[in-house]
Amino acid sequence: MKKPALLLLAICSFFLTSAQQGAQPHDFSVEESARMDDYLEAVQLLSPPVAPPAGVRTMAEWEEVEALVITWTGYIDVLTEIVRNAVNECRVIIIADDVAEVTNHLTAEGIPMNNVDVLITGYNTIWIRDYGPWTVYKDNVDSLYIADWIYNRPRPKDDVIPETIAQYFGLPYYGATTPPFDWVHTGGNHLRDGMGTAFSSDLVFAENPGKTEAEINNIAGKFLGVNKYVKFRRLPYDGIHHLDMHMLVIDEETLLVGEYPQGVSDGPQIEANIAYLRNNFTTPFGHNYRVERLPMPPEGGFYPYQNGAYRTYSNAIFINKTVLVPTYEEQYDTTALRIYRENLPGYNVVGITCNDIIQSLGALHCITKLIGTRDPLWIAHPRLRDTYSSTGSYPVEAILKHKSGILGATVFYKTADDAAYTPLAMSAAGDDKWTASIPAFPAGTEVRYYIQALSNSGKSVVRPQVAPDGYFRFLVKAPETPKAGILFPRGPICPGETIAFRDDSQGGIATWSWSFPGGEPAASNEPNPVVAYPDSGTYDVSLTVTNQEGAAAEVLTGAVRVEGGIQPFVSDFTGGIDPPLAVMQGNKNHSGGSNAQNHALGGTRLKGAK
Repeated sequence: MKKPALLLLAICSFFLTSAQQGAQPHDFSVEESARMDDYLEAVQLLSPPVAPPAGVRTMAEWEEVEALVITWTGYIDVLTEIVRNAVNECRVIIIADDVAEVTNHLTAEGIPMNNVDVLITGYNTIWIRDYGPWTVYKDNVDSLYIADWIYNRPRPKDDVIPETIAQYFGLPYYGATTPPFDWVHTGGNHLRDGMGTAFSSDLVFAENPGKTEAEINNIAGKFLGVNKYVKFRRLPYDGIHHLDMHMLVIDEETLLVGEYPQGVSDGPQIEANIAYLRNNFTTPFGHNYRVERLPMPPEGGFYPYQNGAYRTYSNAIFINKTVLVPTYEEQYDTTALRIYRENLPGYNVVGITCNDIIQSLGALHCITKLIGTRDPLWIAHPRLRDTYSSTGSYPVEAILKHKSGILGATVFYKTADDAAYTPLAMSAAGDDKWTASIPAFPAGTEVRYYIQALSNSGKSVVRPQVAPDGYFRFLVKAPETPKAGILFPRGPICPGETIAFRDDSQGGIATWSWSFPGGEPAASNEPNPVVAYPDSGTYDVSLTVTNQEGAAAEVLTGAVRVEGGIQPFVSDFTGGIDPPLAVMQGNKNHSGGSNAQNHALGGTRLKGAK
């Protein structure tokens, strides 16, 4: 375990010529790029590796938090608005140089200090998302630990802040900082769902050139509890290559993802990455991912490929019942805020102007970090989706865990604004799963519901946190003309291997008719068949679906490739194929270089990324 004083002493020479404290940019300076390899050597020599006890879980961003941590430097106006909203939700820990300076400023802004702690310690920059502490729980909900990695910048004061925070809260600290667990990474490029899935861009490979994907996955599993690690292609016009610049995980099965006009800027690669995700991965509950879109607004009419600022609405932050969203211009902001409120009803969605800070390649998510509650009552739930069924019932399931055990749980539902919620007791179904069934309603009904769990110790928690004012909701729809859709892992397989096909059709499907020439079976009427391919070749796949409104078909020509002999090498990106490399617009002024350069996974560390 590294010690803050030891680390600073061992590598303080790195900062004799560095930029003024707090003034360094989000991305690499030329000087920092030249010093990174020496910095890593110094960090990795400090102490033997210590991994957390087996079986940890990283909390999701929408879970209950005890504190928000920020570093008081740089963009004070933005930080002030974050504190103004956060003090109503949790403790705010401010890393700073001077208690009086922070106190006088916040008091002058009318912000009460009773829920604010100012922590005087060294720092280099504002970008605490990248270097700050990670909340992990032993055995899902038991002891709270702080985990960490090597910050992908040679900024030693920033790099020791996670351990400083652990000491401040009296928590155990575990750092993936020395061999064989030395892991260079960054928080803006590590999104998670609270159930063991993590998402990063392939920047994680470029920053760890001496490690295989299996080794990176192993470290992520030991220190953060990652059991499924999804990596996407970097975006050509995003100079820092962090997912939080265009993606936010808002529940276990739903992603908010940035959207450009068709064919513009990073749009094609984002679309290719979404297709890769939905074809190759399912949610922790085994369902297809839901992807909701957020506009990526231009700056003065110019997008990043035209050298406009990299404006993003996904760089937002949950703080218990509040969601803070970066804003820029009202004509675009209103749409983004509406999308947040539609997807997260009942949350206090607040826009904070980020026109200045976005020029430095970051916004609200980049400058905040969360510390989870010490006593979590965890509710993991696949929210019910719109349905075409007006008969039977609507099964609700949730995973409920607390260190004292679960005494009971209830689903509350209603179908009108002014109606009272109807309680429905949930039943334990084994493996910490609890279930109930909401009765069926006629087409045109919007059903609103939430889950409440009670632990044996007496703690009560609702999901979503804003219930009963907020809720999950789904619509009972009338049957529509169907639209066929097919999902499956793309890429070559060997003879005798199987492919799991998944239905992605819409419209309330009643029957499925699959055709698999060359496969075993050659046909299926199941929604999600598994098919073996015994012989080499290229094969078509087709699906015809029907409902009372009609039929629809999708045919994928030559979609299945079965290759004999030794399979050619591809980067497997955790069990799938390489996300496709989309063709982008050329841009002579783009600092990232050519598309090929941006997507190379060579043996040198990526320079100039956040």
